[in-house]
Amino acid sequence: MNAVKHAELSVHRRGGHRDDYYPLHDFMDSTKELCSDNRHRILHTLWGIKRVIIPIFGHTLTNADGKRINVKDLCEQDHVLPDYRNRFIPTLADFAEAVEANPDDAHRLQTFFNAYQHDEPLRDLLLSPLSQTGRLKSLWFTHNSWFLNEIVPRVLNRPPRFQEFSLSPADFFRRMRFEPWMDNGHGVPPSAQQTLSLLHPSS
Repeated sequence: MNAVKHAELSVHRRGGHRDDYYPLHDFMDSTKELCSDNRHRILHTLWGIKRVIIPIFGHTLTNADGKRINVKDLCEQDHVLPDYRNRFIPTLADFAEAVEANPDDAHRLQTFFNAYQHDEPLRDLLLSPLSQTGRLKSLWFTHNSWFLNEIVPRVLNRPPRFQEFSLSPADFFRRMRFEPWMDNGHGVPPSAQQTLSLLHPSS
């Protein structure tokens, strides 16, 4: 489902005009620039909604009808769930599990992080995937040129950095497996397997 379709779904459910919602849905899908298949959906998680989308768009938006819309609900109900056939919302750990670990990860990530470790707001944002997943390789999602120059300037209201970067999204997407659940919900991610098996024992 593309951003226009998501926005039209939001209009159907919440009123207003398509343009009220399109910028948010388009931004959620902006990671397609990083990876052209459905592995790109790293913002389609509660981590992405809480740490990226809400800081940029706010907790609520007001549509053309003057109605205040909860952004978290909008992201979950009109974007993430429809992309997975309304079956589940994957976690960041689900995406991290699909990334093949490499022995030099710790060194490369630590070297990248050293330049920002004394900047507390930036440090907390960059390390947030680790606190959620407990997996060092999840830091690939924030320790890269895209996150520092596309996400951080909008979340923390800072200018982008005009410099060479040692890590890019290509570094982890090359090592990320395409799992069946990523294919629009044709499969179940690890985080949802137990819940869905209890709700639908025969599936």
